[in-house]
Amino acid sequence: MFYLFIYMYIFSLISLMMIRKHIFLCLISLEFIIISLLMMTMYYSLMYLSSYYLMVIMMVFFVCEGVLGLSVLVNMIRCYSNDYLNSMILW
Repeated sequence: MFYLFIYMYIFSLISLMMIRKHIFLCLISLEFIIISLLMMTMYYSLMYLSSYYLMVIMMVFFVCEGVLGLSVLVNMIRCYSNDYLNSMILW
């Protein structure tokens, strides 16, 4: 079961590296990374630690990261009128 979560994590990292056109697709890949990390820690904490405090703290940070990503997406759509990463000058 733990190997499935590791496979999810690696697959999401590969998809983040491959999909570089839209910022929305990058945000979805980041959320997939977060879900796989949350599932790995949930599996570990329920099997060995029996503690939910770590889960709550991590979920708070993950929600803050999601809100920050959506605010960047909305700001980028308002400024550039699209969500292409090529419209921003990153390099």
